[in-house]
Amino acid sequence: MFPHVRRLALFPALAGCGRRQPLLPDQRDGRVVPRYRCVPPGGGRALPMFAALLLAATAFSAVALAARRSKEALPASKATTASVTTLPLPGGAAGIGFDDLIFAAGLKKVVVPAGRSGNLDLIDPESHEIITIAGFSAKERFRKGQSEGITSADEGRGLLFATDRTALKLDVVDPGSRVIVAQALLASSPDYVRFVESTGEVWVTEPDAERIEIFTLADSGPPTPVHAGFIPVPGGPESLVIDGTRGRAYTHLWKGLTLAIDTRTRATKEKWPNGCKGSRGIALDRKRGFLFAGCSEGKAVVLGLDRGGATLDSLRYGSGVDIIAYNPQLAHLYLPGASSATMAILGVSASGRLSLLGTAKTASGAHCVVEDDNHQAWVCDPAHGHLLLVYDIFPAWENQ
Repeated sequence: MFPHVRRLALFPALAGCGRRQPLLPDQRDGRVVPRYRCVPPGGGRALPMFAALLLAATAFSAVALAARRSKEALPASKATTASVTTLPLPGGAAGIGFDDLIFAAGLKKVVVPAGRSGNLDLIDPESHEIITIAGFSAKERFRKGQSEGITSADEGRGLLFATDRTALKLDVVDPGSRVIVAQALLASSPDYVRFVESTGEVWVTEPDAERIEIFTLADSGPPTPVHAGFIPVPGGPESLVIDGTRGRAYTHLWKGLTLAIDTRTRATKEKWPNGCKGSRGIALDRKRGFLFAGCSEGKAVVLGLDRGGATLDSLRYGSGVDIIAYNPQLAHLYLPGASSATMAILGVSASGRLSLLGTAKTASGAHCVVEDDNHQAWVCDPAHGHLLLVYDIFPAWENQ
């Protein structure tokens, strides 16, 4: 007997049976078998006992199944659409060549390198107040792409680091005084900048030269970056994320591979297939050991860091995927598509399985996103020079 049938049998009234009325016994193989009929509360015609139990059990199972399914992800055709609002940026009306966006946990701000506007914008996730830090390369006209002004930033030691593609410089910013306090020339055109806390270094990807340039910072005195070497990355690098827990930096090659680099020795330790025809965005769940790859063809892939880089799952949605983002508190992965003008919100289970929770309508060319600590995702809209704020209304997925 199913457990829920057994429970209902203990309570006849719940199974539709008020009392049992004895009938004439039946004889089977020389044995006397008692017989009863089920009388509903208040009398009247009754179903046989087994039929009543079966009917109640079926109804119970249907309710339980419906409740369970209500917690599962929906197919793409029925996924809930999240609400989206617009936040214009100072000097952005002519368009901005956005690229990398970050959430600076130390500052509790969304940090937006605002390209040709010449600004580094800091946004409060709750009030949406914008603090503008100026002084970077600026252009009056917006050209498609991400080749103007500052396009990447990171935080570390209470400072902000930003790469200026126009000036070919690494800028160090004091967010308190809102000024550039130090600079260093770059050896080639930059893409991503990331601070490595364990070594006190700043890593800058330079895909045109197929390498990562490394800068050191003095423990005291002015925070002037000093060139300390290169890491060659033939066929890359695309994207960069630092895993302080495992002492690794992860980056992609443009086609189908992800690298794990030792942050102390600067040696490439592992190479893993990521299933992408075009490797683009990267994100990390340090605690659960998941590395996410965004594929330009419209796919998210989960790699297991503690399982030798094995592919745990993948899910297709949209097209023109570039930069992705991950919220570890919600276990949600954000997958914007520049060509499809959509963003998928994916739940990541404890085993690394992906589920489509919902979608958002964005804009053509909206290729980058960042999460904050307020259940929101911020998507760039280059053509209009503003951000699209997506409210994540979906349940946390870490225990699924």
